[in-house]
Amino acid sequence: MIFQVGDTEIKQAQVPHNLFVTGIFFFDLLLTPAAIVLNIGLYALLLPLACSLLVIAVIYVRSRKASVWFVDAHWKLALRHGQWLMLGYAVTAGLMLLAWLLSLASNDAHMKHILLTALTRIAVLPTLLAVMVTVVLEASALALAGKGEVPDRIVQKYPPPA
Repeated sequence: MIFQVGDTEIKQAQVPHNLFVTGIFFFDLLLTPAAIVLNIGLYALLLPLACSLLVIAVIYVRSRKASVWFVDAHWKLALRHGQWLMLGYAVTAGLMLLAWLLSLASNDAHMKHILLTALTRIAVLPTLLAVMVTVVLEASALALAGKGEVPDRIVQKYPPPA
């Protein structure tokens, strides 16, 4: 649904989408591979996760604040996309736990290491998929904000004031 909004509201509505995409690029697409390449260990993967969750927490806190309806709707849309990313993280965490449990079943130390390495690389795929999907969704939402548009499902869930 298209709304008549000014340039100020459009710029304010683009902020959550820019924040989300910037967080994904810095933390998920740059920091995660850097942590893997530097061979810091499995705990190094928690740093990009924590930073990304911090960005989503900022979006969550701001989405609860009331200001101009059009701007608030775009904060809520960015939060919805953040929930998709968190779902990808949750699936990855579950698969990593499964990989760790399977590696514990092996008696050979080398086989344990091979199992854990191979399975954790596979376990990261849901997060990578979520990152790709949310980047596309956020790019689309950024364009919607630029046109003064709010998706119909957001309008239905959070109707504009009369």
